[in-house]
Formats: sequence, C-alpha cells, structure tokens
Amino acid sequence: MSITWQKYFPGKLPHDVLQDLLQRYTMADDRTILGARLGEDATAIDMGDKILLAKTDPITFTSADAGYYAVHVNANDIYCLGGRPQWFLATLLLPEYNTTPELVESLFARIHATCQAEGIAYCGGHTEVTLGLERPIVIGHMLGEVFKDRLIDKRSIQPGDRLILAREAPLEATALIARARPEELARHYGDEFVERSKNLLIDPGISIRPLYEIVRQHAGVHGLHDPTDGGVWTAIVELCRAADLGIVVQEENIPILPEGKLICDHFGLDPLGCLASGSLLIAVAAPTAAALIAAYANAGICAADIGGFSAATKTPLVQSAEGVRRLHPLEQDEIVRILH
Repeated sequence: MSITWQKYFPGKLPHDVLQDLLQRYTMADDRTILGARLGEDATAIDMGDKILLAKTDPITFTSADAGYYAVHVNANDIYCLGGRPQWFLATLLLPEYNTTPELVESLFARIHATCQAEGIAYCGGHTEVTLGLERPIVIGHMLGEVFKDRLIDKRSIQPGDRLILAREAPLEATALIARARPEELARHYGDEFVERSKNLLIDPGISIRPLYEIVRQHAGVHGLHDPTDGGVWTAIVELCRAADLGIVVQEENIPILPEGKLICDHFGLDPLGCLASGSLLIAVAAPTAAALIAAYANAGICAADIGGFSAATKTPLVQSAEGVRRLHPLEQDEIVRILH
C-alpha cells in the first residue's frame, strides 16, 4: 500500500485516517464486547458475570495539575460505559532538563489525592525522564467494572432518541485559556473573571461523575459521550459514527458557558469546537428526555435537548438561523490556536 504524506495537526488524527488504521491493525477476540472503533473511547471485555472496562488517555494540552487531570479524563470514559472507575495506573514522562524531586513528588501526590477522593486505587504505572521533552506528560490508564445488564453501548442508540447536553460547554477550554492568557483577559474582563474562569477546572470541575449519577437513575439511556478534543461538534460526529445514525442538532438550543462565550469571542474561537471535558452528551429515549432534564435542573445543573437521531441519513446536520449545514469533525481543536 502506498503512503501519501499528510500534515497532521496537534490533537486527534483525522477520522478517515484513524478509521483506516483501526480497521487494518486492531483486532478483537470473542470476549471483546467493545473494541477499537471511531466514537468509542474505552474497551469492554467479558470477564464472566461482569465486564472489565479499560481506558487510556494522555494529558498533552497542558501540564498544569496534570495528575488531577489524568485521573478525571480517564474516569470519565469509564462512566460513559455505565461503569465505575476502580484502578488507575499512570505513565509519567518527565522532561530531560528541568525535572526536580519536587515536580515528581507533586505529580505522585496529586494523582494519589485525586484517586483517594474518587475511591479509586492508584495501583501502578511507570516513571522515567524522557529525552526531548520540555514538560511532563502524564498518560493515564483506568480500569473499571460494570454488570453486563448495565453496560451503556452506543450501538443501542435508536432513531427518535433525543440528544441532551448536560452542563454548558466549553468548561475545559475556558479554564485552560484563562490559565494560559490571564494578563490579557484581566485587562478586558478583570481579575475576578479570570480567577473564576481558571477555577472552573476544579469547580464544578471536569469530572462527569455528578452528571452520571443522575443519568444512572433513569431508564432509556442508550449512549453517553464526553466532548473532549474538538469539542461538542466533534463529539456529536463521533457519537453518530458509533451509533451508525444521523442527527439534526438545533444549534440555538446548545447551552454555552457565559465565561466561555466571552473568552472565545475575544480570541475569535468557536466555543463548540473547543475542549469540553466536564460536559456530557446523553442519547436517551424520547419519553425520558424531559424527566432527565428536570432532574438536572433540580440538582442545579443546566441541561438541554439539542437534537434528535434519525435513520433517514447517516449524516450529522446542524440547524441554525442561517439554515442547515453538514457537521464535520474539526481538523484540530480551536484551543490549539491559543496554546500554540
């Protein structure tokens, strides 16, 4: 097979490239319930009466509080399959020239504290000083379990299901940009605004556990997906790919974080194309949608019905004031333009 050179942007590989690689080089055995495929962020393996869930993800866009970040980002994808994150391993790649004992201990301590707060065992990994690195990279590996009848499989999403976004986006990008450009933002919006935006990473935080705890109390939930690299737009495309369905999204219904809207407008970014950990996309049977949204409202969490799945086309579409357009995954997350 001939290889055509292609420039890849920081972040995820293009969907068509990744899909080709997954189809040609990954495999599943008869115990693999969910394997490597577009729109699926964790693996599910049959272990008898329970299913083992496995997830790995690195922290690359930032080194700030990377230990805290790595635990929650990996735990989120275990929750998205209906499971409980239970065991965490971390590979710590440390910079060649500026690694100090304080840096190493701070990473271990933060991972330990975060796991302890979440009831997760920090039980292994690997640590090394790595040639060529300028900042630490934490690669997390999370394992969890779920009973077979509680697995949430995106392939269960049905035509007519509604798509709900719980918690406004883009919480993650808002906090990261505020931490990367505090002086510039303070000049325009004040110090209090910057501190509030920075703290979003912790309060309400990037964990979807509070959102999942509400979801698990409702029947008819057919798929969960947390929007990370590429934001809400890319996550919707991934969800449709995994479900093998199309969707029509009502753009005006998508809840956007006020601080995120201000920051994205300031830098000319699309808030729905930015890192959005901390939010949760929920595919749910239509009769359950209103009750689920009401449950979030009772908990003080913003949630909205943003569209409906369809078998008429496998294409994700967006309805806005300008008309209908096809939704494509972003070549790179909008935040890359600020961080680089």
